[in-house]
Amino acid sequence: MSQGYFITGTDTGIGKTWSTVALMQYFKNQGQTVLGMKPIASGCDEVDGRLRNEDALLIHQHASVVLPYEDINPYAFALAVSPHIAAEQVGVEIVLDNIVEKYQQIEKLADVVLVEGVGGWLVPLNAQENVADLALKLDLPIIVVVGIRLGCINQAKLTFAAIQKTAVRCRGWIASCVERDMLMRDENIRTLCQSTEIPLLAVLPYMEKLNPECLSREISTKL
Repeated sequence: MSQGYFITGTDTGIGKTWSTVALMQYFKNQGQTVLGMKPIASGCDEVDGRLRNEDALLIHQHASVVLPYEDINPYAFALAVSPHIAAEQVGVEIVLDNIVEKYQQIEKLADVVLVEGVGGWLVPLNAQENVADLALKLDLPIIVVVGIRLGCINQAKLTFAAIQKTAVRCRGWIASCVERDMLMRDENIRTLCQSTEIPLLAVLPYMEKLNPECLSREISTKL
């Protein structure tokens, strides 16, 4: 049986993918084989006649096992909008059971599988379901990525509260420093640590260019 985690975040553009890749490297450094999924992605580019997402490609690139791209990112949309709207525009419905089935297929191929959500915890995926519903169906422990920037305390506390109201296990949170010169960065992180019992797993420093090995060394709590 593989080990799995669902990676969610406080917003879009706050470092979920870099955090996912850092976690992939962390597990590889422990001698484990790792796969990642970004099952839903909007804002994709056409490459050789097929839609490809930059974040999903990073996850695909850093996996221990080579799989078809479509296994990593089964729902890819061109429009950079909320996925339920992007899907509606092209006449597609995002079916969560299809994602669960794909996960169950690939989890047999690696020791650890990381699934990155889209946007934040309550982003709609279809007319009735959202990211939280997908996490529930996958039944994986949650890791929350908090983008450390102005407003992050409110966003993080709202996200933590929403997760704690859902019947999911939250393994911990990652502080993703997305601004080079944020004022009182450490004080913001300390405030969040004091406001939740969810453990802090890592503080990932600001970087211009992704360095998975460097980021993986910042994961201080054993997973």
